[in-house]
Amino acid sequence: METPGSPRSFRVEAVLFDFDGTLTKAAGIDFAGLRNELGAPPGTYALEFIRSLEGEGRRRAEQILERFEDEGAGRAVPNEGAEDAVLRLRELGLPLGIVTRNRLAAVERSLGRFERLSLDEFDVVVTRDDPVRFKPQPDSVLYAASHLGVAPERVMFVGDFVVDVEAGYRAGAITVYLPEPDEDEALEHEPDFRIDGLHELEPIVRLGLPLSKGKLPNEYLAQHLGGLAAADGAVLVGAGVGEDIAALDVSGDEVIVAHPDPITLATADLGRYSVLVNANDIATSGGDPLWFLTTVLLPPGTTPSEALRLLGEIGESCAAAGIALVGGHTEITDAVTRPTVAGTMLGTVARADLREKAGVSEGDRVVLTERIAVEGTALLAQELGERLRSLGMTEADLGACRALAERLSVLDAARVARRFEGVTAMHDVTEGGIATAVRELASASGHSLVVDIDRIPVFPETARVCELLGADPFGLIGSGSLLVCCRPDEADALVEALAEAGVEAAEVGKVSASGGAVTAQANGRPSKWPSFAVDEAARLLG
Repeated sequence: METPGSPRSFRVEAVLFDFDGTLTKAAGIDFAGLRNELGAPPGTYALEFIRSLEGEGRRRAEQILERFEDEGAGRAVPNEGAEDAVLRLRELGLPLGIVTRNRLAAVERSLGRFERLSLDEFDVVVTRDDPVRFKPQPDSVLYAASHLGVAPERVMFVGDFVVDVEAGYRAGAITVYLPEPDEDEALEHEPDFRIDGLHELEPIVRLGLPLSKGKLPNEYLAQHLGGLAAADGAVLVGAGVGEDIAALDVSGDEVIVAHPDPITLATADLGRYSVLVNANDIATSGGDPLWFLTTVLLPPGTTPSEALRLLGEIGESCAAAGIALVGGHTEITDAVTRPTVAGTMLGTVARADLREKAGVSEGDRVVLTERIAVEGTALLAQELGERLRSLGMTEADLGACRALAERLSVLDAARVARRFEGVTAMHDVTEGGIATAVRELASASGHSLVVDIDRIPVFPETARVCELLGADPFGLIGSGSLLVCCRPDEADALVEALAEAGVEAAEVGKVSASGGAVTAQANGRPSKWPSFAVDEAARLLG
């Protein structure tokens, strides 16, 4: 079995088969002899050539075609594994169908030569006798899907010829290509799967069937783990089926830093969010995120392909950030109604470089990197796109908002900041937005903070989304922004260094006496610092 890369996430609710060359062996109809007797030009299909004729010439050609079909049906034999494949899928409870360019009479005669299959095993049979355009047009596939009451994108179509792949592709179906040995054709559109025999079909179909409750089956977990990049030399026991822990060897004066964080709001790019959000927290310690463990909880009804796509996204995001995915747990459970990822990130930092919020002192300046609420802006554009369209946002507007999801990492900003001895603490902005993050920083440091509201930057896209939805950007989830406490004599140099690294930054406040309170000013006057009982995105999505 061959796939054109990582398979797309899909569900299978019905399977359709081409007939000649798929369920039967290709030697049935003598297509070369047929084209020769018809006088069809080289490279043309017999049916298309016949339809180009008129009058008596067309009637004679149709008679020739029917004779060849009947002769082929008299020689038809089941393709290897065809009967077993159909009966196994029938046992799985899937509706099945045939979509062919043949006449129904020829299909019936051919199936009469099968030992264990008849028309009774198929819930729909679409032939050229039906009032639809035949393959490569998508009409026959769409007609069959409609008859079965299944959305086209949840239909799997299996065929041996270029017209089968093209018809399935145009219909939006999941395509499986079964070429004859040494006769693999050039295809305009790559199929979702290529197989060497029908015995390979059932495992592919199962990728689109709902999983049972409990752990992700080992066959799928092993498939995922087998594609991971090699772990670094510090991993003594890494990710593997049956492994319950990760053993990490750290020597010298390094400190292991770890952070767990579940992703509960995002649905799109869930795997990527889980890696970035957890890596951000390691970076705030002054360390480098190196190892990641995940607990992935999937609701009943999840298919293997959906699970593998999410796991693949986590693995790809780790590899892109130089992080080793060293283990975790994957389970299908009715405890969740949508996929949920809870991650634990581990990293190292030299003991002398560890940034602890207890090191903050009165007089330190507070620097904010990037603009606030970029994560929330992207999230709301993704989840509430229809509502925002109805309120006047264009597709271009929504695209600009969603693009902000590429700015969720604070790793670059933290790496710049940790070079400054005067940087005493870092804290990333997450759920609850900048309002909550500032309060958390004050509480953890034990010092009160004074914040200049006018200096906190907001993207125009964020302002627009919040205005339309009645939200406050200060309370909107904001991964991508970093709060940095820095000694006053290095604050300007820090902002300049961040700018040189392509990171927008601004001094937005200062640390005052101990106490853990937050006060604010706006327009040069005292102002109340906002507080939110729940993140604005959670409120809107809830």
